[in-house]
Amino acid sequence: MKYLFFSWLAVFVGSWIIYVQYSAYTELCRGSDCKNMICEKYKQGVIDGPACSSLCDETLYFGKCLSTKSINQVYVGKWAEVQGVIKCQMEEAAHFDFGTETELRKQTVPFEKPTKGTSVEKFKEMVYSLVKAKLGEHVNLPDLVNLVLSAADGNKDGHVSLAEAKSVWALLQLNEFLLMMILQDKEHTPKLIGFCGDLYVVEKVEYTALFGVSIPWFIEVFIPTGLRRSVDQWFTPSWPRKAKISIGLLEFVEDIFHGPFGNFLMCEISSKNLGYNDKHDLKMVDMRKIVPEVNFKKQMVAHPCVSDLDCVYEADCRTSCDQFKKQCTTEVIQPNLAKVCGLLKDYLLRGAPSDLREELEKQLYSCIALKSTVNQMEMEHSLILNNLKTLLWKQISHTKDS
Repeated sequence: MKYLFFSWLAVFVGSWIIYVQYSAYTELCRGSDCKNMICEKYKQGVIDGPACSSLCDETLYFGKCLSTKSINQVYVGKWAEVQGVIKCQMEEAAHFDFGTETELRKQTVPFEKPTKGTSVEKFKEMVYSLVKAKLGEHVNLPDLVNLVLSAADGNKDGHVSLAEAKSVWALLQLNEFLLMMILQDKEHTPKLIGFCGDLYVVEKVEYTALFGVSIPWFIEVFIPTGLRRSVDQWFTPSWPRKAKISIGLLEFVEDIFHGPFGNFLMCEISSKNLGYNDKHDLKMVDMRKIVPEVNFKKQMVAHPCVSDLDCVYEADCRTSCDQFKKQCTTEVIQPNLAKVCGLLKDYLLRGAPSDLREELEKQLYSCIALKSTVNQMEMEHSLILNNLKTLLWKQISHTKDS
């Protein structure tokens, strides 16, 4: 009788966990809702873009759901013969704003701008003002505006329609899309394939995490977090391939460090935001938490605080609290490079060649110790980054993995 009771209890608890997880999955994965919302606007003539007709006549397929938040729908997709990743905003769009956590402001009327009667020149001025507000003043802003207008002309007829303009205006509110425009020629940024409204499709990355193995959710719920972290480190490529991927990540840090449109801050450093292709070239999987430093500083300087704990954006962008002014300071404590080295430490040291390990560990710890507030930080940043890249490259340059 006792065994029967415990068997029944195990079945009950297991069924309950599966039910809870399935409910969470259905709440997270709302691809059909996203598609219906976008296609309704497309059929009304409100929005347009190169992906619209394929999306709404179902030749752009939604595959596996990768969403981690219900407002940000992410799916593996297939468009004709092209594999891609579909990203869609559900009703709300993330804005760079501060509170105890990321605040989300609901759009009163989706796709309300630009309004009917707006000329191309006026739209160009709108785009310029928007990117200037996000990035600050830069001599290359007109080039970026022209790039955006070229992308807006989805059917390449030499004319930007009002519906196309509405789509691109909605997309420009998203940090990731703006960064993709800026870094479109860079090796480590996935290419934009198409868009419709604020839904966009980017190239698929073969491996969608820096390390780890995909485990079905109904098994993963039973694995302790500490054990999962250890298991993740077992499932990594060979060391020379890890070194090549790491060099790619260091190159991406260079790409967003004081480039032609200023500095960008990586505010969530996670292995799940990074991926790589079958050649072991690093590709960014999720760039939503990479924000322009100019915008970050504008928001932080006006943010009240009692302690340093109040001066945090997402997981990894932290400043200090000025106790006299009771306001957050504007300088991040750790630069991107230090945070990236923190992520790479265990990844690179595990399985590292014995003759390299001591020097590699020394350089990684020097990198992790880098502070944004140190005098001549930019020079020290460049020196540490170049030394680390050189050390890794020398070790693999003679191998087929290079």
